[in-house]
Amino acid sequence: MSIEIKSIFKLLRVHQWIKNLFMFAPIFFGGSFLKLGSLLEVVYGFFAFSLAASSIYIVNDIMDVELDRIHPEKRTRPIASGSVSVSLATIISAVLFISASVIAFSIVRSFGFLILGYLILNLLYSKKLKHIPIIDVTCISIGFVIRILSGGAIANIIVSKWLVIMTFLLSLFLAFGKRRDDILLEQKSGNVMRDVMKGYNLTFINNSMMLMAAVLIVGYMMYVISPEITARITNEHFYFSIFFVIIGVLRYLQITFVDQQTGSPTKIAYGDKFVQLILFGWIVFFFFMLYS
Repeated sequence: MSIEIKSIFKLLRVHQWIKNLFMFAPIFFGGSFLKLGSLLEVVYGFFAFSLAASSIYIVNDIMDVELDRIHPEKRTRPIASGSVSVSLATIISAVLFISASVIAFSIVRSFGFLILGYLILNLLYSKKLKHIPIIDVTCISIGFVIRILSGGAIANIIVSKWLVIMTFLLSLFLAFGKRRDDILLEQKSGNVMRDVMKGYNLTFINNSMMLMAAVLIVGYMMYVISPEITARITNEHFYFSIFFVIIGVLRYLQITFVDQQTGSPTKIAYGDKFVQLILFGWIVFFFFMLYS
């Protein structure tokens, strides 16, 4: 593989596609995960959304190229490092999004419109909204809500209000963790990584993370005992799933406040064995409760 091809592959940030696994949440929690036809359509949708997400990453990299060049990690990104030109990156981004839109509309129209909504949201985010404190992390969280709504649209499943709420809370919790790392990087390097960071400080971020952690855990507790869930899952031991959530949140807080390693939730998901074990255990437990 040539250096240019490697750079283009890096430009797509394929490792970030793990975020789009949220699209499988509606079909999993809706009890239709074992229906092969519906599952395959969500798989197609996953790749369409991933192409769209990659196109947005490229747009962000183009717009943030100057700031990325002074960032200790982002300066190695293809556009910031100069290994991929802005003109080539623009063409790749356009091709990716057009391809994603064609695939999305071919699956179901509502999914196509959600893809377009995701594009509009992220263009507004890149241009203006990412510079507004609180609104910036809210946009990130809405992006994850769009992911689960997309999965529901593809599988023709009405997405539970609980799933929307829990997804929003979890993504907001993780987004604040990312902002905390940005503050630490600014303090260490002396460079301003993002204009929006003028609206944040460690005290606010730490308190916001603790608040989101508490609301997330309480919200999940309410979810597992809600009439909607108890009517579907009659196993009296289902509430044990809360233990996975509590331990998982505590582990992330430990990584944040003890290890000071909250730069990328994606890296944590790929690299932290503890988090992987908790996620695997929670999914297996939930699968057993829903499908056994």
